[in-house]
Amino acid sequence: MKVLGWLFKAAAFVLVFALALRNQTPVQVQGLFGAQWEAPLALVLLITLCAGVLLGMAVMVPPWWRATRAARRAADPGAPSAPASRPSPDESAHGI
Repeated sequence: MKVLGWLFKAAAFVLVFALALRNQTPVQVQGLFGAQWEAPLALVLLITLCAGVLLGMAVMVPPWWRATRAARRAADPGAPSAPASRPSPDESAHGI
């Protein structure tokens, strides 16, 4: 079964590589303020993919840090817990 998985991955790689070789036509990327950049289509797509991956990773870092911190607090019972929440004004006024 592992061999079949590796064959599928190899076939997908060869397909993507062949598409990249076939799309070497230069394209113009129009930027702001009249800036232009000309590069092969495969390179433009690769840069766009990498930028999207990096942006997605950057967006996921803060929630990952919070989850890691919460998991460490839950795993360490001797660590000081989060400060207790303060009672709302209604609760303190009525002595609840």
